[in-house]
Amino acid sequence: METELKLSFKNTESLMDFASSDLFSEISVISGPKTMMLENYYLDTADMKILHRHGSVRKRIVKGEESYIEGTVKYGGGSSSGLHRRFEWNVRLNGDFSIEEFKKGAPSDGDPLELLDEVFENIESSDLKPLCFNSFQRTIYTLEYNGSHIEACFDSGVIYNSDKSASEDICELELELISGSEDDLMFLAERVKGSFDCLPLDKSKFQRTLELAKRG
Repeated sequence: METELKLSFKNTESLMDFASSDLFSEISVISGPKTMMLENYYLDTADMKILHRHGSVRKRIVKGEESYIEGTVKYGGGSSSGLHRRFEWNVRLNGDFSIEEFKKGAPSDGDPLELLDEVFENIESSDLKPLCFNSFQRTIYTLEYNGSHIEACFDSGVIYNSDKSASEDICELELELISGSEDDLMFLAERVKGSFDCLPLDKSKFQRTLELAKRG
């Protein structure tokens, strides 16, 4: 189960202010910063079977010190006050997204693999087509806070619709709990909200990108 808290900032400068703040300097940094460019293609059937099942499929191209292609499936869960909980599986891909390749590579020590059968029931790999696309820069730190390990992702970029007549900025901080207590995640997020101009964000980048894509 993925557990993360999303915070939306007014611009990239205010987002990165957190990384250079006194609050950030109080936190133990285990690793980072690591910066990369992410290109995300969200896939579904023509009649959006996966979306109607409360799932999503993403093919991500990562460009950085290490470049690779990753497939991600998210399923179920929900969000409230910026806190997102979902089943999630990640698999390195050799190229195009293959359902069978993904199922074989999905980690057996994570979320229940039988849920993938629900996501892909009566769907073939050839049925999957791009719904929408986004790209952005991500800078990652792994933090230790009160004994919990939290991944902090600073995301900045722009989402466009198909003819680029409409756009939305991406200025988000994602705080994902890697191990430890959800209380620590929430307490850190509250400290960030109390010190910086940011708001909880319940919509995922996929939701925002799909909504914008429908505008033309």
